[in-house]
Amino acid sequence: MRLRKLGRRSGHRRALLRNQVTSLVLHGRIETTEAKAKSIKPLADKMVTLGKRGDLAARRQAAAFLLDPAAVKKLFDEVAPRYADRNGGYTRIIKTGVRRGDAAPLAIIEWV
Repeated sequence: MRLRKLGRRSGHRRALLRNQVTSLVLHGRIETTEAKAKSIKPLADKMVTLGKRGDLAARRQAAAFLLDPAAVKKLFDEVAPRYADRNGGYTRIIKTGVRRGDAAPLAIIEWV
């Protein structure tokens, strides 16, 4: 996988991705730019994989990445059990057009 830099330094980029994955877990779908959605997808899928493992170490790894304890609880109690019989591909990206201000391509990322 090629790293998308998203025009940010590494610390800012990591904080942005953590924020967006946390929001995706809490809200179920978020609208963002296409490039950010493509960067979030593998991270969100990894969080679901941790949730499916379900042990204490996995919970701690998820808690270290997600910014909100409520998101960790929701991931392990609601989101991950939904995909118990699915082997990957937990998110979908739907392209929705362009942003009015700068014509950036927008997309919705949501759970399948």
